[in-house]
Amino acid sequence: MISMKILVCISHVPDTTSKINFTENNTKFDNNGVQFVINPYDEFALTRAMWFKEKQGATVTVINVGNASTEPTLRKALAIGADDAIRVNCEATDGFAVAKEIASVIKNGGYNLVLAGKESSDYNGAMVPGMVASLVDFSFINACIGLEIEGEKATASREIDGGKEVISTSLPLVIAGQKGLVEEKDLRIPNMRGIMMARQKPLNVVEPVNSENATAIASFEKLETKSSCKMIDASNVEELVHLLHTEAKVI
Repeated sequence: MISMKILVCISHVPDTTSKINFTENNTKFDNNGVQFVINPYDEFALTRAMWFKEKQGATVTVINVGNASTEPTLRKALAIGADDAIRVNCEATDGFAVAKEIASVIKNGGYNLVLAGKESSDYNGAMVPGMVASLVDFSFINACIGLEIEGEKATASREIDGGKEVISTSLPLVIAGQKGLVEEKDLRIPNMRGIMMARQKPLNVVEPVNSENATAIASFEKLETKSSCKMIDASNVEELVHLLHTEAKVI
């Protein structure tokens, strides 16, 4: 039976409860006071990888493309149970450049299963997993909500418009997962033993292959503040219709 060597892509993203601000004329993200966490979609992927480790003896490596500030997030992944971690030492400013860095690690590391979230919760680009698969010539399944592997054969389910699709393929494989790949109740919180063990696990820093950015950020813009809610008496249908027509402009 083929031994699974899993690489899990980990994005370092702001906690959704953090207050977001921008600096330098709205061209840079302000990190001050922001709590960073494992990207929720990647957490589903990591939890599924841990299942393969415990049930089938797979080895699990986590990877992040970023500067030293992302290491606490990688340590949390190690505390959850990953065997080792890799940090590619460069700023993650462009999806294609990130994909090229991850692809380089895959080619040099001999991984045959790559698990990632379908997108990161900060930029929502939904591009890196597919580009990684193309760069390393692996099969690719997007929006994955279920994954079983037996030997070299993989059976996956994914969301499609109006339903679910079941796909059979083989390793090597890149999966872009989402909620459903594991249940939220199965997500793991690092315990004290895991945290202590994580301090002893390897966190390897590798230099980038100097991938060129294909895009650049022009500016950021906050969402417009929601307007206040106007209450209309249930008996005043004429006023409701008038407001829907003149203010909401939906009729």
